[in-house]
Amino acid sequence: MSYGAAMIRVHNAADCCTITLSRPEKANALTETMLEGLAAVVRETSAKVLILTAEGKVFSAGADLDGMKQGLGLSPAWEAASGAIAAFPGLSIAALNGTLAGGAMGVALACDLRIAVPLATFFYPVMRLGYRPQPSDPARLAALVGPARAKMILLAGQRIDSETALAWGLVDRICAPEALTDTAMSLAEQALAADPGHVAALKRMTNGDTP
Repeated sequence: MSYGAAMIRVHNAADCCTITLSRPEKANALTETMLEGLAAVVRETSAKVLILTAEGKVFSAGADLDGMKQGLGLSPAWEAASGAIAAFPGLSIAALNGTLAGGAMGVALACDLRIAVPLATFFYPVMRLGYRPQPSDPARLAALVGPARAKMILLAGQRIDSETALAWGLVDRICAPEALTDTAMSLAEQALAADPGHVAALKRMTNGDTP
C-alpha cells in the first residue's frame, strides 16, 4: 500500500505495521504530503507494533527544500506526524537505515525505541539555518539525552555519529544494515505476542502516565 504520491509504503503483517519512507533519490526528504500520509497511517492502524524505516542509505535528510521555500517549516503537518506516533498505543520502533537530519528527527524522537546502522549520523541544523525546531522536538530530545546534550545538537549544531548517539541515549542499539529489520522484529517480539491492552498499559506507565 502506498501513500503520499507513493513516497510512503505501508506493509501490515501479523499485527505489525511497517512504514517505509520511499524517496531515496531525494534522501527521503519529507514533504507535507508525506507527513500527512504518515500521520494518517499511524492514526488508522490497529497494529500492536509500528516500525518506521526508509529506503536507501539515508533515513531522511529532513524537510524537502522546495517545500521549505513554500512554508513547509511552519506546517502543522510536522507536529501532526510526530504527535500521531507519540500517541500510538503500541510499541513504536524507528529503524534508522542511515542519517537522521533536521525536521525528520521529530518522527524518530516520537518513537519508543530507536535502532541505527553504524554509519548513521544525527544532526538538527536549526541554528545555522535560522529555523526553529518543531515545538515538541526539543523536549523529546532533552528527555532522551539530557538538556546539555540537546543544546549541543540544537544550539551548538553538533553532528554526532552512531556511537555517540548510543552513548548519549539518542539510539538504543546499533546493528549492521542487513540486520536492521530482524533486530527491530526481535525487539517487537514480546509486544506482538501480548494483549494490546497490556502493551498500552505498560507504555503509559513507562511514559509516566497514570495507568
